[in-house]
Amino acid sequence: MKTYRTHTCSELNLKNNGDEVLLSGWINKKRDHGNLLFIDLRDNYGITQCVIDNKNSLFKKIEKIPLETVVKFKGKVVKREKNTVNKDLNTGEIEVKILNFEILGTSKELPLPVFSDQEYSEEIRLKYRFLDLRRAKIHKNINLRSRVISFIRKEMESLGFLEYQTPILTSSSPEGARDFLVPSRLNPGKFYALPQAPQQFKQLIMVSGFDKYFQIAPCFRDEDARADRSPGEFYQLDIEMSFVSQEEIFNVVENLLNKVFKKFSNKKIQNEKFPKIPYCESMLKYGTDKPDLRNPLEICDLTKIFTRNDVKFEIFKKLVREGSIVRAIITKNTNNKSRGFFDNIDKWAKEEGSSGLAYFTFEKENNKIIGKGPIGKFFSSEACQEIIKSSKAEIGDSIFFACGQKKDVEKLLSLARDKIAKELEIIDENAFAFCWIVDYPMYEIDDKSGKIKFSHNPFSMPQGDISKLNFDNPLDIKAYQYDIVCNGIELSSGAIRNHIPSLMYKLFSAAGYDNKSVDEKFSGMINALSYGAPPHGGIAPGVDRIIMLLANEKNIREVTMFPLNQNAQDLMMNAPSNVEDEQLKELNINIIKKK
Repeated sequence: MKTYRTHTCSELNLKNNGDEVLLSGWINKKRDHGNLLFIDLRDNYGITQCVIDNKNSLFKKIEKIPLETVVKFKGKVVKREKNTVNKDLNTGEIEVKILNFEILGTSKELPLPVFSDQEYSEEIRLKYRFLDLRRAKIHKNINLRSRVISFIRKEMESLGFLEYQTPILTSSSPEGARDFLVPSRLNPGKFYALPQAPQQFKQLIMVSGFDKYFQIAPCFRDEDARADRSPGEFYQLDIEMSFVSQEEIFNVVENLLNKVFKKFSNKKIQNEKFPKIPYCESMLKYGTDKPDLRNPLEICDLTKIFTRNDVKFEIFKKLVREGSIVRAIITKNTNNKSRGFFDNIDKWAKEEGSSGLAYFTFEKENNKIIGKGPIGKFFSSEACQEIIKSSKAEIGDSIFFACGQKKDVEKLLSLARDKIAKELEIIDENAFAFCWIVDYPMYEIDDKSGKIKFSHNPFSMPQGDISKLNFDNPLDIKAYQYDIVCNGIELSSGAIRNHIPSLMYKLFSAAGYDNKSVDEKFSGMINALSYGAPPHGGIAPGVDRIIMLLANEKNIREVTMFPLNQNAQDLMMNAPSNVEDEQLKELNINIIKKK
């Protein structure tokens, strides 16, 4: 006989009727009917209903046991009456009549109920995360996470990839997010950095002659928290391959993600061959490089319309003359919507910090197309016809306009696109819509400094004939950089890497780095690429975000076992924490308090 259990709390069924069993787990719920006490016993695998009647001498003792106490029950499996069968449980056709019990672990009064998924504050949930993790939904999410990672590993190995581990202590990088720094005791005044990603190392693995690498890699970035981003650390499926084109990488990733999402979700995949959308097209049509393709609404540019003499909407015309753009969203068959619908969208836009969204509806009157709505009167019939032609609108459709600087308009209409689609209930919640965003610009202008900087990854290969690259106009250079997006969430960035040292110096020079600073920051990489580097490329889909989508969660915290809070604190383990003066002295660190 086993010491603690003969079965888990999900195993027993009618085949076990009459068997004497041992079960161990947590008391999830108790229901006291006076003459009968029902106890839901829970373990990692499920729940079994146990029962004891008041004639049993153990009744009063068991009656007093608090919830979440860990107990061992010895009992007999009995068939439930037909009208008491619980179809929601694997063990719902039976119950266990308690013969004896033993308390294995006592429990104090609970700060949050484990048997419910009731919402509690982040502070309570993270301080008592070990209790929060016992709750059914999040427990299920974490187990899902394990199964998905295991599946990914097997699939990668079946494709000929080998898993290698890269260092956790490395050097600081000048690109990307802020580093987490680790002081070196043996090298006073110097610091390691925790890797933001294994970027340089996985490239060095390719240079070392290994062909297909993957790793479920921990990454550390000192970033602010948001719903789809954990502050501190996260995990990604890090992939790198030698002698590959961009398309070959796409094929590997599409094949993998199709398998993962089909296996672990019942939702449909909108396009198993993921659409490829150039960056510029994505910013025009969707206002973002993270479009949710479940949303059919698209954005169109109507700036030229406001140069016509028969358009009298002077507010926009004046702004256009001063360099602003006008873009718009068409909503299909919305002429029957109330004035309140349109005004609420306009009000929302103002709450987002804009001047609002102008709008009207296309109607036909006396065989002429007119604009019906607050600004419709400012557009001639001919102008309305031109808008219809340019935007592919139809009679009965409505149009929302935004005018301003390009980045501001893109941001507003990206948000408006989602807002309007939700109001119209036209987003297919039962689908995964993947796409590739391709042809990223190599460089962009930094909003603060006005200087040129890398738009994505500084180690990417530029597109086109390398010998003919025009560094006089670096903003025109496109890179073999790509993102994969699903339902408006960026899952990953990737690139074909630059494996030519002389080209790397030129590319960094355009971003303001001289050869000396490149050598200082990337000496290991530059040196390695000088000894016969193969063409290579890769990608790194975020594991946490994949799980979040599969679990149908809106916040990444719900699929992370021990996340930090919004202030990057671990409330359960009290991290970050103060350290002893002796430790600081050993590390040659002196803390200066702000006045």
